[in-house]
Amino acid sequence: MPAYHSIFLQDQDVRIIGNIALLPLRTRTRGPAYALPPLPASTAAIDVDPDSESYDPLDEVLSLFRANTFFRNFEIKGPADRLLIYGILFVSECLGKVRSTMGSREAEKALLNAALDQFSIPGDASFPLNQAFEAPKDRQDAETLRQYLSQVRQELAVRLLQRIYMGGETPSKWWLSFTKRKFMGKSL
Repeated sequence: MPAYHSIFLQDQDVRIIGNIALLPLRTRTRGPAYALPPLPASTAAIDVDPDSESYDPLDEVLSLFRANTFFRNFEIKGPADRLLIYGILFVSECLGKVRSTMGSREAEKALLNAALDQFSIPGDASFPLNQAFEAPKDRQDAETLRQYLSQVRQELAVRLLQRIYMGGETPSKWWLSFTKRKFMGKSL
């Protein structure tokens, strides 16, 4: 059974830096991403329909995370898949920071700190997937990519917290059961 790929592979007119697509996001975090319209009031942030105009790559990362973490190989079919891979690896990193004894405030602090921490981008020596990702052409593209990935990390941390702490003050054991799994055997 093959891994699940991004539905954003067909999107045209998307800015690409290196070989990562800078897709529009539904976010309030400042950054270079084009902002999608907010969700309708009747739609929960967890139940966004993929056909909705507000569905973004971060919804896709969170919905495909648990299924894709079981795969050790992933055939990259386009720039949107690279963003999916990066998002899944970041969610794995975040889940490693949440403990079963943490309250939602502690977890929020830990995940937002992880999102804001210094991180490497494709082309940096410490980036784990340099063989599958191209480095940005110049310094300006590198800075734009860093800002975009920072925006992705912050928004993913917020949305992941909503899913982990859906039931209250204790984290979901179903999400925490994936803390030890490594997608493609890699980590950020």
